[in-house]
Amino acid sequence: MDNKQKLMYILPNLFTAGSAFLGIVSVLASANGNFDKAIFYIVLSLILDGMDGRVARLTKTTSKFGVEFDSLADLVAFGVAPAMLFYFSVGYEFGKFGSLIAGLFVVFGAIRLARFNITTNTNEPNVFIGLPIPSAAIAGAFWIGIYDKYEFLQGLQWILLVIMVGLAILMVSNVRYPSFKKINYEKANFIRLLIALFLVFCMLYVYPLESATTLISIYVIYGIIRGIWARFFAKNIKFKEKQ
Repeated sequence: MDNKQKLMYILPNLFTAGSAFLGIVSVLASANGNFDKAIFYIVLSLILDGMDGRVARLTKTTSKFGVEFDSLADLVAFGVAPAMLFYFSVGYEFGKFGSLIAGLFVVFGAIRLARFNITTNTNEPNVFIGLPIPSAAIAGAFWIGIYDKYEFLQGLQWILLVIMVGLAILMVSNVRYPSFKKINYEKANFIRLLIALFLVFCMLYVYPLESATTLISIYVIYGIIRGIWARFFAKNIKFKEKQ
């Protein structure tokens, strides 16, 4: 293997290492009470996490080491970092119960990552089984940001407790979530997609935290509604059709 090939193998893992590093920096920011910075670092981790896999596929440098390294980095950036953000912002007020919820989020995130690694080749390519840990991390972090920003929410810490527990459970559930990695852009309506993306960017520009929180919340809730529909209503419709 020449130096150019070695560099190509290092590049995607460098993004992964950066994601893990930003996760640690986020934990330190949370410990110092800089919750806005902690959220920002988690978002940066998400960006780097999205780049490492794409770079590996583009350069054809995917490897088993890269997969395992990515999972460990994800556990730090999207498991430990949001859990510590929750604990240092409001979780500590609940004593041992707050510690339990923070630990639960990390453990269930680890289970989610392990299950993804062993089932990724057997599941449907266009869906995730269980809420992806980056989505859970972003949802939890953004809701903590909303709570910290608006004074009228002060005193409603239990809501964040419920959100973190719900996100943890969704990660290890069988609820299906769409994977945007497999979107066929050739079949998509270009004009509609362009208009939708432009409107989203406009909202993110005017109300960045509120718009991002709304978008990720819609994604989380969509999976729940889809699961309820498939579990109770879709089966009833099929049963009536058979009759």
